[in-house]
Amino acid sequence: MAETHPQQHATALDELREELPVVWRAIPRKGLFFTLLGAWLAVFHFLGNPTFGYIATPSLLGWLNMAYNRPGSEDSHGNLMPLVVLGLVWWKRRKLQQIAAALWWPGLFLLAAAGVLHWLGFAVQQPRVSVIAMLLGIYALVATVWGRGIAREIAFPYVLLIFCVPLGDLVEPLTVPLRQFSTDITVIIARHGLGIPVLQEGVLLLDPRGAYQYEVAAACSGINSLVTLLVLTSVYGVVTFSTGWKRLVMVSLALPLAVAGNVLRLVSIIVAAEGFGRAAGEFVHEWFGFLTFGLGLAAMLAVGHWLREPKPAVVGAVASRAT
Repeated sequence: MAETHPQQHATALDELREELPVVWRAIPRKGLFFTLLGAWLAVFHFLGNPTFGYIATPSLLGWLNMAYNRPGSEDSHGNLMPLVVLGLVWWKRRKLQQIAAALWWPGLFLLAAAGVLHWLGFAVQQPRVSVIAMLLGIYALVATVWGRGIAREIAFPYVLLIFCVPLGDLVEPLTVPLRQFSTDITVIIARHGLGIPVLQEGVLLLDPRGAYQYEVAAACSGINSLVTLLVLTSVYGVVTFSTGWKRLVMVSLALPLAVAGNVLRLVSIIVAAEGFGRAAGEFVHEWFGFLTFGLGLAAMLAVGHWLREPKPAVVGAVASRAT
């Protein structure tokens, strides 16, 4: 009897370690690209941020670091977006390897346009415009060094880097109606669905007995969940489906899922405070957001399963039926 041994399965990390050097060596003109990239980023490091009165650095990269990591920032997802995009580019590596890479000089016109856009952003002291120019320039370098085919193939996910542009106070026109809408729906559910006589003053929720009082602040508007879900639904839709309308359906789920999760969280706070006191409401306020976000992801996956596309027919099965 032949001796058997347990089958050894390489982990995903091991496979990555083995394949990454092979893919890296196969990339042409790496030196040219990274030299140009370093020069392009140097422009934004030394002449990128015109708003010296607010942040004492000429670096646009330093300005981005402040915007992402300041206390209470609603733009912290910008730290993760480059990793998300790199992961999706890695996922497309098989297709990218099949495209002939070639120098494409018209890409320099796009690079020049990005330079003009940065000059305009610097002149009017709008760092966000310069961030867009920086990202556009990097894309132009990809097109120039590796060709229009490569640039077209990575257009998505590269476009997701738009979420790296900090919104700051610019998001206020969206957070205000989100806060009000979530508060209104919460009050309707609490009063007419659960019989809890909660009072409402704008975005302020009060208990008539004075047991609790919560303001639906900007941080509780659901904007963070909306941005995160918008990224996730976009990635999930493009990776999972090939049909355009199904991708659009997945992306359109972000807003209703974010609002529904926020309303569920607010209702849970009221129920907890009504039944177990203010401390319970504070506990739900701090921790229930993770659960509602998880439910949103579950709903996204459920819709994706419902819209799932049929798998291609197995060649062997078709051949066997033909015979």
